[in-house]
Amino acid sequence: MNFGMATEQVISDEARKEIEALFHHLPKKQAACIDALKIVQKHNRWVSDQALVELGPILEMTPHEIDSIATFYNIIFRKPVGRHVIFLCNSVSCWIMGYEGIRNALKEKLQIDFGMTTKDDRFTFLPIPCLGNCDHAPSMIVDEDLYEDLTPEILDEILAKYE
Repeated sequence: MNFGMATEQVISDEARKEIEALFHHLPKKQAACIDALKIVQKHNRWVSDQALVELGPILEMTPHEIDSIATFYNIIFRKPVGRHVIFLCNSVSCWIMGYEGIRNALKEKLQIDFGMTTKDDRFTFLPIPCLGNCDHAPSMIVDEDLYEDLTPEILDEILAKYE
């Protein structure tokens, strides 16, 4: 982590206003940390070291404190990701219901493995321990859209929605 000084501001004024709007609902600014990280990510697609430096004074926290929260959550991205993020559930229920076939089909279609981003920056492919959707396994989320009862045959139709 490089929490040194940078020359360019990465948190936009619009994002700052969204973060500051959270404060009147909370007893302390630090309580807005997760939501602030989500706001930064919504605007920048990920949370850089520079963003942590800029969030520090806003939240009255150190960059290291913010980083410890950001790295705890697998939906806060501390490295650049593609325009769309695919989270494939790898819970026991999904394994039993065909996870491996979905994983292999996505790897083939995207030409990447978990943790990678397609060459065109369109998709990042990540596992997630559980989506809590066991009654409709296997499941995945693309951005904020849940897809359930997956089969390899319907993946092309799903991926086509994210041009």
